[in-house]
Amino acid sequence: MARHKRNQPTPPSEPTLEISSLIDVCFLLLIYFLATSTIHPRENQLDLRLTGNSIPTSAATIDPPLVSIDSTGSVFTGTGIASQPLDADPASRELPLLRSHLGLYRSACRAAGSPPLVRINADPATSHQRVIDVLNALAAEEIRSVAFADPL
Repeated sequence: MARHKRNQPTPPSEPTLEISSLIDVCFLLLIYFLATSTIHPRENQLDLRLTGNSIPTSAATIDPPLVSIDSTGSVFTGTGIASQPLDADPASRELPLLRSHLGLYRSACRAAGSPPLVRINADPATSHQRVIDVLNALAAEEIRSVAFADPL
């Protein structure tokens, strides 16, 4: 009697995953996020010079403005009756009114030939982020000399 060979089923092939299109999509997303991201300067990269509480007499050609920050985060310039409220919204980190005020002061200092100097008076209860926002506004207006004033 002849032996019959049994038909043995072929072993199933290993499943494969085609990832070349997945890699393409990942690289496209990476390029998209790199191209659309904005790079903000870190606060430790700001070129500011702290002058201390005393104001140098060489910079006394134009009186340095006093920028006050109260406990709610509102920003003012001047003291007493001459105090002007500028930016009162603590959620706004751009401080457009302060920047325009500082831009005018910087222009006046350039015309007078004296370096611009700004005094900052921050309420102890204000958030540190608000003080950093003011320092960012100073750096954006190219004012490098800053003095922290004693609380009034």
